Amino acid sequence: MTTFEGLHDGKGMRVGIVCSRFNEFIVTALLDGAKRGLSAHGVSESDVDVVWVPGAFEIPIATKAMATSGRYDTLVTLGAVIRGETAHFEYVAGPVADSIAQIQLETGMPIGFAVLTVENVEQAVERSGPGAGNKGEEAAIGAIEMANVLKALR
Repeated sequence: MTTFEGLHDGKGMRVGIVCSRFNEFIVTALLDGAKRGLSAHGVSESDVDVVWVPGAFEIPIATKAMATSGRYDTLVTLGAVIRGETAHFEYVAGPVADSIAQIQLETGMPIGFAVLTVENVEQAVERSGPGAGNKGEEAAIGAIEMANVLKALR
């Protein structure tokens, strides 16, 4: 029996990060976490590109452009969709998640997903704080692991 597991070694990996400018104070904290996670696992800052888009709905198109560019080993998506008083949340959150999953399947590119879908700002702050539980950091580490798993499988 052969077991394939991804290592958390990002040395030499090229990583692209797509960030939503909407709810920027939350996304900046997620980005800080992602950078922390990448650095802690050997990814050089010079091997990381960050792209900012207007909102979460624009994350998939920038992600697909990066996934098909041939420049990256893995990607990370960062955003915050906070439920409000309108149906906007439903029209954004699900389609963004579905689109990122589809991009992974179409391109074979592993994509760490930290587009928060939360009920309120307090929940977003909890998930983007500087300590444990920062979803940007978790997504970045997961992206490294998946890049290594796929490399081993190929």
